Amino acid sequence: MTDMEKVKIHGVPETMLQTLFARAAHSQKKEHKFYDAKAIEIVKQLDYDFSKAEKDAAMSSGVIARTILLDQMVGAFLEEHPDATVVNIACGLDTRVYRLDNGQVRWYNLDLPEVIDIRRRFLNEHGRISMIAKSAMDESWAAEIEDPTGEVLVVIEGLVMYLTEADVKKILFIICSRFEHAEIIMEIMNPFIMRHMKEKSIEASKARFTWGLKSGKELENMVSGLTWAEDVSLVEGMKELYPVYKLLGWIQPVKNLSNKLVILRK
Repeated sequence: MTDMEKVKIHGVPETMLQTLFARAAHSQKKEHKFYDAKAIEIVKQLDYDFSKAEKDAAMSSGVIARTILLDQMVGAFLEEHPDATVVNIACGLDTRVYRLDNGQVRWYNLDLPEVIDIRRRFLNEHGRISMIAKSAMDESWAAEIEDPTGEVLVVIEGLVMYLTEADVKKILFIICSRFEHAEIIMEIMNPFIMRHMKEKSIEASKARFTWGLKSGKELENMVSGLTWAEDVSLVEGMKELYPVYKLLGWIQPVKNLSNKLVILRK
């Protein structure tokens, strides 16, 4: 693609551009913890003002810590179940599949139609790696997933803090209704942070944090059949970025207030 691509998108979907930039910028550092070639490639093609994302250290650190952990967690699941199905809800311009693809996984990238329209400009995904242009609250997306009886991993990254509890309940209900067995990895935000934390680049996109939980264990009561397995604090990812977190991670309030990756099983 020779011409720069201008992207007009606002609100929560616009946050995908900030997270894309954070991954691309990290990948180009000498001490990078992962290398996202696709993110670098897409950022170079975008006609978009990334200046706020460039200055937003809090957003960037959180994205990198989350990416480190999710790459490890999804990678471990695929090692155990190489021919599994992965459903990546609210995928935005996420490119994890290109870092972890083992040649067997069936990977669905799901997001709103206006987001998928943008994704299609940069990524050609058909067949084993494909896209679904629907809201996560639209029950019809689940019917597009082949072999719902096999091993399924659902990843919900950077989404539910912008939703309502009813929205989250609906998404979990759709997952539990469609799949016989599924593992879910969902990022949650502490309610205190949801109310008080401001990320400049996120605020600039007019997106707002609206919902939070102290622990993923609370999700067990939302939908019948779900079992909470573990909360993994993003502090674990921050430890790989900044050695000081090896000390800070022992401080309970730091662990409690950080975003968590919740593992749920059905």
